[in-house]
Amino acid sequence: MEWTEVLIEIDADSIDTAADIANMAVDCGIYIEDYRNLEKETWEIANIDLIDEELLRKDRSKGYIHLYISPEENPSEAVSFLSERLNEAGISHKINLNKCKNEDWENNWKEFFKPVKVGSKILIRPVWIDDYDNSDGRQILSIEPGLAFGTGGHDTTRLCLEMCEKYLKEGDSVLDTGCGSGILGIASLLLGAKSVVGVDIDELAVKTAVENGKLNGFSEPEYKILHGNLTDKVTGKFDVVLANIVADVIIMFSDFVGGFMKDSSYFIVSGIIAPREEEVKAALSKNHFKIIEENRSGDWLCFVTKRDEV
Repeated sequence: MEWTEVLIEIDADSIDTAADIANMAVDCGIYIEDYRNLEKETWEIANIDLIDEELLRKDRSKGYIHLYISPEENPSEAVSFLSERLNEAGISHKINLNKCKNEDWENNWKEFFKPVKVGSKILIRPVWIDDYDNSDGRQILSIEPGLAFGTGGHDTTRLCLEMCEKYLKEGDSVLDTGCGSGILGIASLLLGAKSVVGVDIDELAVKTAVENGKLNGFSEPEYKILHGNLTDKVTGKFDVVLANIVADVIIMFSDFVGGFMKDSSYFIVSGIIAPREEEVKAALSKNHFKIIEENRSGDWLCFVTKRDEV
């Protein structure tokens, strides 16, 4: 099997932010095409002002980021992660894989997504696979993720699922912000939650999350998915608040998430890359959240927090 090249096209002015997001999706480096200062940088690097005509004809308003997914990894998870995180950052983008257009990829990526066991209670099953081992009697979470983030394969989702299993209690109410495919909310219901409200800024994710809920027998009012940004359409208080997003959004969210939490609630945050660990911890501490457990996989972290009395 060959490596998969992911090519992201964005406005050139968004390159720095987009590159930070792209670096979260892969262990290895990324390759950036940025032609805004072509002549100046060519002179500074090589002390020449003779530049190939093809380079001079490049569209200076566009930037391109290349990243590469190994044969052992699931490219669909990287693509959905990138798309949702770029949408959250307000960055318009196009994503292509190798020479396949997105519409082709929607039909080809499924070969990389296999049943996966998470924690001790959940088995995530792609809906097109009927032959799988569940000899240990796990709850089956059937999913058709499409291009919405969340299959259970990415470390950020898996870390969060493991902490849901550990801290969620029978009858809890759950708020899942940045719900993606709906995997965390559906898992919460399978683990005994009474109700789930999911929110996502991406319309495709909302549609996918609703459909995945129905696949598993969940719909309103116990499983409600909203199209919006964090809590702008949410009312009420919850026993567990989940935020599998990115560090910048978690830092911002920690300022006001307390208004949606009961006194004994857990705030579980994931999607935190190791270099941002201390920033996130500082923001949580400033807002009176105490970290009671850290769950880590490679460079990714998930924190389980409770709010101190203020």
